[in-house]
Amino acid sequence: MTGWAPSGALAANVEITSINVRRGDVIQIGGQPCRVTDLLQLPGGAKRLFFESGEVLTMHARSRLIALRMMRKW
Repeated sequence: MTGWAPSGALAANVEITSINVRRGDVIQIGGQPCRVTDLLQLPGGAKRLFFESGEVLTMHARSRLIALRMMRKW
């Protein structure tokens, strides 16, 4: 499902894995939206995600999450 974000950019819910997660993705964890600010590649295809709020999440190679991603039309 897609919709308009307040900034005028198009936003979409996308399924993410450790392969395609990006900075700026917003993942809802425990009911709280968390924006990814940095990524660290780990052995075995895992990634450590760092959020604006200071939390850290390790995403394993088989993890699948839904994220809100700002889509660019350019």
